[in-house]
Amino acid sequence: MSSEVLRLRAPRHQVSRKSITLWTLHALIGWLVLLAPQAVALVFVRSPWQVAAAVGTLVLGAAHTLVMPRWRYRVHRWEATPDAVYTLAGWLNQEWRIAPVSRIQTVDTKRGPLQQLLGLSTVTVTTASAAGPVHIEGLAHDDAVRLADELTTTTQATPGDAT
Repeated sequence: MSSEVLRLRAPRHQVSRKSITLWTLHALIGWLVLLAPQAVALVFVRSPWQVAAAVGTLVLGAAHTLVMPRWRYRVHRWEATPDAVYTLAGWLNQEWRIAPVSRIQTVDTKRGPLQQLLGLSTVTVTTASAAGPVHIEGLAHDDAVRLADELTTTTQATPGDAT
């Protein structure tokens, strides 16, 4: 590691713009799972409180699905330097993380079905930290592969015991 002191700072790179679509689909699926039983219940019993609950769920779900992905896209950032991996993630609760390269234990990539469909990946950097691994979600797949290779190479060349 260089003599540079690691400081919490805004990472330089945005995630892929396709992340908006991914997060929109995740939100939509989640709200539909919640709304489906309410819709089925309304077929059999139409009490005013059930109608109000279903309308409330629909309004809250629509607002969340429209706002959250775009807000999250504006927040999410990442950067890898020879010294550390920097991330900023979240939307209501935002988390800034620094993972010193000397503490990295493993680097993994993951692609769920929707990520594969959109050409995206998640890079997970596991460190010797009680805070858990650092996730960089919403990277273009080629960028994720490049980042994983770069971090693996840098980690192997960095002295330290990763603990």
